[in-house]
Amino acid sequence: MRSQCSVIGATLHGVEAIPVTVEVVISSGLPHMSIVGMADTAVQEAKERVRSAIQAAGFTMPGEKITINLAPGSLRKSGTAFDLPIAMGLLVATQQVNPDHIKNRMLVGELSLEGPVRPTVGTLAFGICAKRMGLDLVSSGDQYVPIDGLVQLRLASLIKLHLEEPFEDVVRSHLDTKDERTSSAPDFRDIAGHEVAKRALQIAAAGKHGVLMMGPPGSGKTMLASRMSSILPPLDQEEMLEAAVVHSVAGEDVEQILAGDRPFRQPHHTISSAGLLGGGSPIRPGEVSLAHRGVLFLDELSEFKASSLQGLRQPMECGFVNITRAEGNIHFPADFTLIAASNPCPCGYFGDEEHECGCTGHQISRYQGKVGGPLIDRIDIQLNVKRLSTRYVLDSGKGKDSASLRQGVIKAREFAEWRQAKEAQSRGFSDDIARLASTKLSPKRIIDACDLSREAHDFIADMAQSCSMSGRGLINTLKVSRTIADMEESDDVTCEHIAEALGLRMRDAR
Repeated sequence: MRSQCSVIGATLHGVEAIPVTVEVVISSGLPHMSIVGMADTAVQEAKERVRSAIQAAGFTMPGEKITINLAPGSLRKSGTAFDLPIAMGLLVATQQVNPDHIKNRMLVGELSLEGPVRPTVGTLAFGICAKRMGLDLVSSGDQYVPIDGLVQLRLASLIKLHLEEPFEDVVRSHLDTKDERTSSAPDFRDIAGHEVAKRALQIAAAGKHGVLMMGPPGSGKTMLASRMSSILPPLDQEEMLEAAVVHSVAGEDVEQILAGDRPFRQPHHTISSAGLLGGGSPIRPGEVSLAHRGVLFLDELSEFKASSLQGLRQPMECGFVNITRAEGNIHFPADFTLIAASNPCPCGYFGDEEHECGCTGHQISRYQGKVGGPLIDRIDIQLNVKRLSTRYVLDSGKGKDSASLRQGVIKAREFAEWRQAKEAQSRGFSDDIARLASTKLSPKRIIDACDLSREAHDFIADMAQSCSMSGRGLINTLKVSRTIADMEESDDVTCEHIAEALGLRMRDAR
C-alpha cells in the first residue's frame, strides 16, 4: 500500500526565502525514515524531532518505510524550518489530518520533542515568499511582519499540534496605528561643544556620507557616534522591510526596526571577517548587512583586522556584499553609513595639546597605516576631534538637541529629492532613477548635479591639484559639497560649499 502527500515549505538563500516542495511517500518496507534532496545536518535531525512531536501530540507515527524528498533536489536545504511541513505531510498522508489544512498554505517551523512549534529564523522572509506565491503562511513567533503599505501580518503563537485542531491559521491582518516615532538613541543635547563635529555628522546624515573621527582618548568620539542614529529620519515602508528581512534571517529582534528606528551596529574590533562581512556555515549576514539602511560604527578602527577592513570597500562602493561558496553566490544588502573612530597613535596622544605623545614616528606611521589608504580614500568626511575643556564637560545637557539637527537632515533630503526629480524630468529619466542615493550616482551625474560655475570649477580643480587628491577623493568632495548646498536649499554648488567640504575632508595630520 502506498500513500503520499506534498506540502509547501521554504528554505533561506541569503535574505531570500526559496519555496521547497516537501514530498512525503509512505510505502511497504521496513520502518525507516529517510530525507533526500541536499539536506544539511539540521534538516536530517528533523526525523527524530518529528517522530517525538507526532507521538507527543497524540497522533500515530507510521510503522512503514517513509521517504521524504525536498524538491528541487539541486538546491541545498538548511535549518529547522522543515519540521512542521514534514510532520503535516506525514499526518495528511496517513489520513490523520484533513488535507484542507495544508491547502494554499506554506508551512515553516521547528518542532520541539513535546509537540509545540517553535519560531524559526527568517519568518519575515518566509512571509514575503508566501505572499508572492499567493499562499498563507503558517508559522510561529510573536512579531509583526510588514508586507505592503500599512497592512501587516501578525504571527501569533502556534502552540501545539493536537487531534481536534492540528494547527491554526495564525496569519491575521491589522493596521499599523503607530503615528509617532519613539527612539531609544541618546540625544546630542548631552554634548556641549564639538560644534564642528556635530555639523559634520549632520552633513553625513543628510547625504549618507562616511565619517572618520580621529582624536585622543576621552575626546568624545564614541559619544558623538552613538548619537548619529538620533538625527536620521525614520525608515520608510520600503526601507523598513529591507532592514527587517535581514535581521529576521539573522535571528535578530526586529521590533525596533518595525517601529521605524534605523539599525545602529557597533561590532567589537575583535570581530572576524565572516562576522563583519557575512559568511559562516550556513551563510549568515554580517554586521555590514545588519546595518543596512542604518549606521555601522567601528570604534578603534585601527585595531580591526586589516583583511576585515579591506573587505569593506565593496559594500561602501556598491551597497551590497557578494559571498561566493561552493553552493553558489549569496547576495546580501549592505547600504549603510560608516562612522569610524580611532586614536591617532598607540598611546593616543599624538597631536594632543595637553598630553605629550610617547610614540616614535615609526610607531605612529605604522599605527595609522593599519587602516589603509584605499579605505580612507572612500570615507567622505575626516576630522580631528579634540578634547573638550572642563567648562564644556560641566555644561553637559545644554548642547544642541538631536531634534533640531534632524530637522536640518530631513529638510536637506527633501530638497535633494525635489532637485533630483526636477533633473530627471529634464533629462527624461523616471522618478525612481532620480531617487537613487547620491552614493550610487555616476561621477558624471554628480558633477552635473553640482552645476558648478566657472569660478567654482577652477577652485575645486586647483585645490584637488594642490592637495594631490585622487579622482575618487575629488568626486567624494563634490558629493559632500552637493549635500551642503542641499542643506541650504541651493540649486548650484558654490565656492563656499566646496571650501567647507574640503575642510571636512583634509584632516590635519598633526
